[in-house]
Amino acid sequence: MKALTQYLDCYSLPGMLEYVSAYSSVTVFYDPSEIRKLQIERVEGTKESSFQILSTLLKEIISKLGTGAMRTSRIVEIPACYGGDFGPDLAYVAEHNRLSMEQVVEIHTSGQYLVYMIGFAPRFPFLGGMSEVISTPRRQSPRMSIPPGSVGIAGMQTGVYPIATPGGWQLIGRTPLQLFRPTDNPPTLLQSGDIIRFVPISDQEYEAYKGEIQ
Repeated sequence: MKALTQYLDCYSLPGMLEYVSAYSSVTVFYDPSEIRKLQIERVEGTKESSFQILSTLLKEIISKLGTGAMRTSRIVEIPACYGGDFGPDLAYVAEHNRLSMEQVVEIHTSGQYLVYMIGFAPRFPFLGGMSEVISTPRRQSPRMSIPPGSVGIAGMQTGVYPIATPGGWQLIGRTPLQLFRPTDNPPTLLQSGDIIRFVPISDQEYEAYKGEIQ
């Protein structure tokens, strides 16, 4: 999937408007009128739909893409301050899994997380690879507003809220890093395919990071 999105970044398909990648799929939006122009290049006498033409073209491209087309995953370290006002649900996550809060933080920061997709809210990263040991259900009652940078757990997933938004994830910490960067191109710190490592920091280090960013 990543090899295909890399290809689409570099080579525009006829009639393609945009693509959206998810966990295990890539959706291609296209202009049917542009695709129909390809019919003159197909075998004479066939009457394929725009979908059939584009589907065949994509299958041909995918068959030629090898693992060598994949870029080396970028490793991004995200500092996070756990517990307290930054992680009001850390105690609940620990109690739910019969662990101490220190153990939850140790487990969460010892993992490596693959960014499967960006979505839900602008630049929200869905991360895979979290240990089942700290898996915790969503809150029964979502919060109306979650601060940017909040690190949360929902079931077997962990993620970081890039902007203030409602949400029901269990909040265990917060990062001072800005994930949504509207003036950058692309406007994000993270991209699908990145490998994330969380690094625990103190309250003082959090404030120091914030001061440097400002």
